[in-house]
Amino acid sequence: MITIKEAKTKKELTEYVKFPFSVYKDNPYWVPPIIADELESFDKTKNPAFDNAEAYFYLAYKNNQIVGRITAIINWAEVNNQHKRKVRFGWFDVIDDIEVTKALLEKVYELGRQNNMDHVEGPMGFSNLDKVGVLTEGFDQVGTMITWYNHAYYVRHFEELGFRVEKEYIESIFPFSNVKPEFFLKAQELIKKRYELRSLTFTKTKDIMPHVDKMFDLFNDSYAKLSSFVAISDIQKEYFKKKYISFINPEYIKFVVDKDDNLVAFSIVMPSFTEALQKIKGKLFPFGFLHLLRARKHSKDVVFYLIGVHPDYQNKGVTAIIFDEYYKTFTEKGIRNCIRTPELEENTAIHLLWKNFDPKIHCKRKTYLKEL
Repeated sequence: MITIKEAKTKKELTEYVKFPFSVYKDNPYWVPPIIADELESFDKTKNPAFDNAEAYFYLAYKNNQIVGRITAIINWAEVNNQHKRKVRFGWFDVIDDIEVTKALLEKVYELGRQNNMDHVEGPMGFSNLDKVGVLTEGFDQVGTMITWYNHAYYVRHFEELGFRVEKEYIESIFPFSNVKPEFFLKAQELIKKRYELRSLTFTKTKDIMPHVDKMFDLFNDSYAKLSSFVAISDIQKEYFKKKYISFINPEYIKFVVDKDDNLVAFSIVMPSFTEALQKIKGKLFPFGFLHLLRARKHSKDVVFYLIGVHPDYQNKGVTAIIFDEYYKTFTEKGIRNCIRTPELEENTAIHLLWKNFDPKIHCKRKTYLKEL
């Protein structure tokens, strides 16, 4: 018999966070989350995503053993501003038993019907800065700290339960040796002169902080036209600023400004923490944080996390300025591989940015939808 229970207490939520450690035990491709970080993300008193969203965390039990988990989410900003009557699900993990998957998803349907939603979609998080999609190709590829890994049977479960593909994402990788400066060196000089632009680079985190709010405003403007985009609120900006910006190497954040110092483009790259996260197995103490600090300083792989260009400057080659700055930084640091995080397959503009670097698609993922 399968029993579903909502995880509410700290003990229950900790079990919820730790469940994937058993599902992917000894799997060389899974990247564990930091347990404390996950728990903070689920804390409704700390994560401002809950200002616009409600979420419920469910565990599935069979023979008194945890055999699955799921989060049921309604992002009310999405519902009210985009008029999408959607209930989301995320943080979905399960043993290969479709009856467990079915029982967990019933809790998502229940939340949707109670609030007059007309469809369910997932896996996805609370907002656009959370993880998204179930892996459909690339099960033999190591993930990153900002993607979910899963077994191949997850897709079969969704399809057998009547879900259809809603959105498709691709992830790619290219060796830094593919980056030839002739693709952007002259171009960035001409673009700077033509539009009176200049780059801003940093060596100290404290120098970045005054620009972060403008960066998130630009992020909202850059992606506003995408059908799935939900803008980041002012409270979320403060949360992400405190939680993530100090974690990123300052030299990996690049800005482009105009003659009046208005921000027109930005990019955030992160060192790859994959190897460190696999070593520490979710624990910061006693020595986990040291592995993360070492990766922050010495990782030879980087992950392109976010890139945004003001709509007025899109298709004008502004990214050549950013690429030129990264070329100098990556050359100095001896970077070997550049990894792109999940990008919507429909977002052709972002894919064209990388064409000269000959990226290879190594993972694909999808979200699945079902009418209620």
